[in-house]
Amino acid sequence: MTARITEGVFFTTPPDLPRGRHELSRDDVLTAQRERLMIATTELMADSGYQGVGVRQIAKRARISPAAFYECFPDKDACVFAAYGRFIEVLLTRIRGIFPVGSFAWDRHAIADIAEGYLTALNADPVVARAFQVEMDALGRRARVQRRAALVGMSEVLKAERERAPGNPRVPLSAYVGAVYAIRQLASDALDEPEKGSIVALSAEAGVWIEAMLSAVSN
Repeated sequence: MTARITEGVFFTTPPDLPRGRHELSRDDVLTAQRERLMIATTELMADSGYQGVGVRQIAKRARISPAAFYECFPDKDACVFAAYGRFIEVLLTRIRGIFPVGSFAWDRHAIADIAEGYLTALNADPVVARAFQVEMDALGRRARVQRRAALVGMSEVLKAERERAPGNPRVPLSAYVGAVYAIRQLASDALDEPEKGSIVALSAEAGVWIEAMLSAVSN
């Protein structure tokens, strides 16, 4: 049986639309249908991979007609990338929310807290995490381009926050990109082989080696 998303982490299932005449606007209806379709696509991708999912399956799982699907998205890829965009948006919001208002020491503990925020979000909804950390790679170049943009965006946020505090060393953006790519790959491997341990357990050790790596680059 295909697993369900965890409500309220990346997606929230809208209430069933009322039957017959109602006061909802067309925009309200389309917004609810788009959310249902993104959820259905994510769940099916996590279970069967990108190639194993079709528009009719998505529409059936979302309890929406295929015709209504095409009112919301021009094709399956558009739905997948809309859902992926939500995934990235939520992750970036969570990461930004970890930073305090003032400056703080960028030691291994602070870095571990940031890594834990990212990994905890993935762990909170492993269905969404698997769909977009593991199965998304099957979409080819467009997916890789969007993934690179998202990871570089995360790296830019980290670099800007670290350098906001006087005295913190300046290191190339590529160092942050390398750290973000590495933790992302470790998380993907853990999602692909969950029997090997908790994904969140990576955060403490990540704090150690990321601190060492950034310190080495700045020397």
